[in-house]
Amino acid sequence: MSQKRNTAPIEARRRIALTVAGSDSGGGAGIQTDLRTFAALGVHGTSVITALTAQNTRGVGAIHLVPRAFVRAQFEATFDDFAVGGAKVGMVATPALAREIARGLTPRHRLPVVLDPVLVATTGARLARDDLAEALLRHLFPIARLVTPNLPEAERLLRRRIRSDRDMLAAANALRDAGAHAVLLKGGHLAGPQVRDLLVAPGVERWFPNPRLPGAFHGTGCTLSAAIAAHLACGDDLEAAACAAIAFVHRALAAGYRPGRGRLRVLDTLAARPAERRRRD
Repeated sequence: MSQKRNTAPIEARRRIALTVAGSDSGGGAGIQTDLRTFAALGVHGTSVITALTAQNTRGVGAIHLVPRAFVRAQFEATFDDFAVGGAKVGMVATPALAREIARGLTPRHRLPVVLDPVLVATTGARLARDDLAEALLRHLFPIARLVTPNLPEAERLLRRRIRSDRDMLAAANALRDAGAHAVLLKGGHLAGPQVRDLLVAPGVERWFPNPRLPGAFHGTGCTLSAAIAAHLACGDDLEAAACAAIAFVHRALAAGYRPGRGRLRVLDTLAARPAERRRRD
């Protein structure tokens, strides 16, 4: 028996974002922190899970990849029902999954996609095959509105060292030459009292300095890319979305805490909610 499609109007006030990423059983990164970030910014979160990780604040014990057919089914279920306004892609793990994700997102050519090219966990565990960098460049860079690598990820993508602000600018432009529409290069791995992130986009070259906070943090890149996707889903332009997301992450870092026995701190995204959002809640 055929089912009738629900034609009830979608509630226009609640924007919708999508995270395509791995699950972190410790709750500090991946799907878990992405959905918390969406909620903190007042956006309804949907998800396509690419991998399951047995993970905590001390390391990654095991990784189980989701079969491509099931990744495809998640995309179909999401886009069949939800008017997604922004998306982020995190843990991809293999070239085959990169191709499947591109297959799921390419038909939505107007959807702003933020690609966080996750290659290594904060604990040092490898979350991707050696040949993933090439697959990201080939399959996912062309469909991304913004790519948000940290310095080690940019070094692997470009096969070059990055040791200064000048190197960062050259690397960001090289990533654009490699196919990225825009790049937000995260400078946290450079030494110094400030963390300087760099946005390079058509007509834009902007540095975002913030005081370096003490401690080792888990899930920073996930939170940042999810926050940018949420702001894009709400209609912000790229520079405004990046600016708001970086400020959000800095507040979440300042309120961070240690939930486990490991040294890593996780970001408190609820404490980082914008003031107007806190008043509304």
